[in-house]
Amino acid sequence: MGIKKFIKRAKEILGLEDEKKESKKKSLKRLLKKLIKRKREICTMLKDKKSKELQEELDIVSLQIKKGKKILHELYKSN
Repeated sequence: MGIKKFIKRAKEILGLEDEKKESKKKSLKRLLKKLIKRKREICTMLKDKKSKELQEELDIVSLQIKKGKKILHELYKSN
């Protein structure tokens, strides 16, 4: 048995982690990183040229980041 399997089994037996919550947290963190990266790209494009479409996309991305952070906070809070 490898080290990772041993640790995983020990956590399961002791009930230390809920794997579904952990995978949700990881997925949400990855998504937030991508959204933040996209927000930075849009901001740099807005510096070059002002566009209503870019501003709308920035607003949408910002809102999604806010919602994602709220969900992530709730997942950590429920532990």
